[in-house]
Amino acid sequence: MDYKTLKSLKPSEFEDAADGYRAASDMASAAKDRIENQLAPGMRSSLEGKSLEAALKQLKSLAQNFHYTQTECGLVATALNALAHDLGSAKRKLDSAVSGAQAEKFTVNPDGSVTYPAGGEKADGKLPEGGTAQGTTSEAAADVYRQSANFNPNPNFGRAQEYANRIAGALQEATEADEKWAPKLRKLKADDDLTVSHRDWSDVQSDTRAVGKGAKEYLETMGGPPKDGTPQDNAKWWKGLSDQERADYAALRPASVGALDGLPADVRDEANRTVLAEKRAQFQLELNSFPPMPMKYQPPTSGLTRAYMEWTEKTGGEDRIEFLRNSLKGMDAIQSRFDRTGVEESGPPGRGGAAGNKSLPPAYLLGFDPEGAGDGRVIIASGNPDTADHTAVYVPGTKASLGNIDGDLGRGETLWDAASRKVPGRDVSTITWLDYDTPRSAIPIMDGDIDPEAAYPGRAEKAGPTLSQFMHGVQEAQGGPEASHTTLVGHSYGSTVIGEASKHGGLAADDVVVAGSPGMQVKHADDLDVPKGHVWAMGAPLLDDPVPMGGKLVGLGADGNVPTDDDFGANIMKTDSSSHSGYWDTSDRGPSLSLMNQAAVIAGQHDEVKLD
Repeated sequence: MDYKTLKSLKPSEFEDAADGYRAASDMASAAKDRIENQLAPGMRSSLEGKSLEAALKQLKSLAQNFHYTQTECGLVATALNALAHDLGSAKRKLDSAVSGAQAEKFTVNPDGSVTYPAGGEKADGKLPEGGTAQGTTSEAAADVYRQSANFNPNPNFGRAQEYANRIAGALQEATEADEKWAPKLRKLKADDDLTVSHRDWSDVQSDTRAVGKGAKEYLETMGGPPKDGTPQDNAKWWKGLSDQERADYAALRPASVGALDGLPADVRDEANRTVLAEKRAQFQLELNSFPPMPMKYQPPTSGLTRAYMEWTEKTGGEDRIEFLRNSLKGMDAIQSRFDRTGVEESGPPGRGGAAGNKSLPPAYLLGFDPEGAGDGRVIIASGNPDTADHTAVYVPGTKASLGNIDGDLGRGETLWDAASRKVPGRDVSTITWLDYDTPRSAIPIMDGDIDPEAAYPGRAEKAGPTLSQFMHGVQEAQGGPEASHTTLVGHSYGSTVIGEASKHGGLAADDVVVAGSPGMQVKHADDLDVPKGHVWAMGAPLLDDPVPMGGKLVGLGADGNVPTDDDFGANIMKTDSSSHSGYWDTSDRGPSLSLMNQAAVIAGQHDEVKLD
């Protein structure tokens, strides 16, 4: 970049262009949300059969197009802001150097050189002649010029050379910024078709990495999230950013923003949905790229063939294929939950429920990492927890993973429906929290399964602080402990995680409900960090649910106490479950007693709980 171009450059024009792209991104986001939360639900109420199916398919495709447009326009806006930042730095350095030179009555020439007048002490009746200093960015050359200035009789030479060097440095900085950003911006363009493919989303990942690498210095001006920050620290950092900075940081670091406890639910959801779309494409493309599996065994020895071993080493083999398929299955389950927004849940009165239909509220993806803990991590809410009058966080237990998340998502929806019917006109949010490494391998004991990994508290001990921080994050985003009545619901080993979370102080919950608990690592309900009398437990008979007894045998219950023991001191709720997984069952007759007891606690209607 030459002197004339940089001198007349207005970085604000790039910022204005960025604002235009950001506006386009925001409009695409609003259109996507309107399709998912208004148009699609409206279609379900006015159409049926194949017409509904076709309409929803078209709307889903249109929403994906808007999401892609939103993300790419956001990247263009961020790239332009980063370019403006880089050029603005160079422009300020140039203007400062030019201003300084002119103040000393030097002349800055069109090529960036600096002409200085005669000056110094007269020799033979004459002043030392003036001249022109050519700038350099070479440190070696600059050192030579500095040494020359010590011997030059004209003191203007040294000062002019300094200004010329500063101008040359500014021009080089601007040139490097232009050369860095020009190809990146040229690459930020979409296909000329109306189909957003997996390849398109893969390109988004590539674009994000490229822009993020170039915008490193720009991002550093925002400080970044506090290292190991509390939810309060995270929220303070986020609130301290301008709207533009928030949008730009989220565009380049969606996974980081999506994982920050303490940030608003809609911010985390938007960031994590981008990660979901990118990972869905990445995993599907990887799966599609797998070459056919060669013959596995070599007859007659039944040893592995060399071709199979080479295939496994190159691709990750059958384990990688299984991981990709399970991950994609889980991502499809999450997308299915998004697609069900507005679906009406028919609600017979049943045991205490309010009559009428309830429309499933929008979902919020509060956490997503398909490779976290090996089997993936997911946090998803039905209803916005930031504005909820009643909030429930459901913690699943043994064997829960991204690949089978649909069942746990279903339990979260069921809890939302049952609790919402108890408090008509009030907002309810139920969150499925799978953000820990659950026990997996199982051996048969009696008529159920006890996981040998679940016989030890190690995984719960690691998960406890994470759950505790998440709960504080929810509370921070809500506006404080009085903003919402909050209940923690733990199933099986999930209750052990809740017990460990309680040891870290300030559990940020008003009630704790556990079902089929093998123990909570505390001796008594009063040891849990909730108000006295606000611990609730249910457990099916031994032959239907052997897990509580199994927990007593392996010691997950401190001093052999589990929550359904009288000595533990919890409120023992009646249950009609006939299995370890039946506490959320419904039927044509309505919700089960087990479900309605949980719903009564979530709704804060403790006097309606049926006790054993």
